[in-house]
Amino acid sequence: MQPTGHHLAELNVARLIAPVDDPRVADFVNNIDRINGLGKRMPGFVWIMEGSSEPNAGNLETAIGGDPQFVSNMTVWEDATSLENFVFNTVHKQIYDRRAEWMELMQGMHFVMWWVPIGHQPTLDEGLAKLAHLNAHGASDQAFGWDYLGMSAETRKNQCKPAAVV
Repeated sequence: MQPTGHHLAELNVARLIAPVDDPRVADFVNNIDRINGLGKRMPGFVWIMEGSSEPNAGNLETAIGGDPQFVSNMTVWEDATSLENFVFNTVHKQIYDRRAEWMELMQGMHFVMWWVPIGHQPTLDEGLAKLAHLNAHGASDQAFGWDYLGMSAETRKNQCKPAAVV
């Protein structure tokens, strides 16, 4: 349950199969601005961690551990329903469904959510600590995934609508 006076933060990390300027990840890189722009216009959107604002850079400059192929995306939303709607009921889902084309299979969890006080903009270190906590201890009020909120993968799959065109 969402604590009063809090928003939902999420961090998603991935390791690209190739450098960002490689044609094998071009479709992913070329859609970053479009998908991030859509997210910013969605009801319930609060904040996104951004990079230099160069075209199609998103926050790809924010390499994790000095590895330029290990990338992240972090946002804050008013609530889980707003994030869920963006992820699974917009054109974002088309990109999400293709993630295996561009991302390496990771061990452990690569996605984490947690509650933040309204107005708080989490840091990448904070998000990575939440992800490490989730991987080490499992879902709790400190760090969790969709299942912890009662949104299992099968439920999300069945609730998804056809992807909207931007």
